[in-house]
Amino acid sequence: MLDKDYNQITEKLVDWIQEKVKDAGCEGAVIGLSGGIDSAVTSALAKKAFPDNTLGLIMPCYSNPQDQEDAKKIAEKFDIPYQVIDLDFVFDQFLTTLEGKEKVEKDNLAAANLKPRLRMAALYYYATKRNSLVVGTDNRSELKIGYFTKFGDGGIDIAPLGNLVKNEVREVAKVLGIPEEIINKKPSAGLWEGQTDEDELGFSYEELDKYILTGEARDEVKEKVDELAEKNQHKLEMPPIPKF
Repeated sequence: MLDKDYNQITEKLVDWIQEKVKDAGCEGAVIGLSGGIDSAVTSALAKKAFPDNTLGLIMPCYSNPQDQEDAKKIAEKFDIPYQVIDLDFVFDQFLTTLEGKEKVEKDNLAAANLKPRLRMAALYYYATKRNSLVVGTDNRSELKIGYFTKFGDGGIDIAPLGNLVKNEVREVAKVLGIPEEIINKKPSAGLWEGQTDEDELGFSYEELDKYILTGEARDEVKEKVDELAEKNQHKLEMPPIPKF
């Protein structure tokens, strides 16, 4: 299932990022560093594509402190300039403004989705200042089921990992020299404490990847994946407009 030349794929991805950035009339890349494998691979690819004009943003928002340490580790390993932007205060103030009261319930999906949307705004702020593109970290597995926040981590300019399922991303990570602890880390969107992708989805990335690549999966996995793909299709499309 994963029998491909990932050295060649890695080289092609670097060339592709260079091409897309230059086609847009831009000069570099801005990436959100989350401490996970997808952002690690994306930032390492962008650094290869633009050695002198790649910026990483670490944007904790009531996040696991270990994620910030892992993000710094990647930035330092690949010599990626980075900034830490703590969004706790902004998140609190925004929620308070929206709700019109001091004590606001934060443990719900509407509030959790504000976090990636605040990060998106920060990424585009720096991308505009630097004449750069926002390089997204979404992979094919996430895109298949719409497992991202619309106009949050889905608010990007290019998605170099968009044709690689999760386990293929791991293979590219090995080529790039991403540390094993990052490769083997449990995937998490970091929306709330203790959240992991696979616990929330109810199936593993191995099962999802196999279904995407071969069409084979347990009936309950097929049903869940197909349901999510249909439900979240709107995330992958431009807003509909009426035709007269």
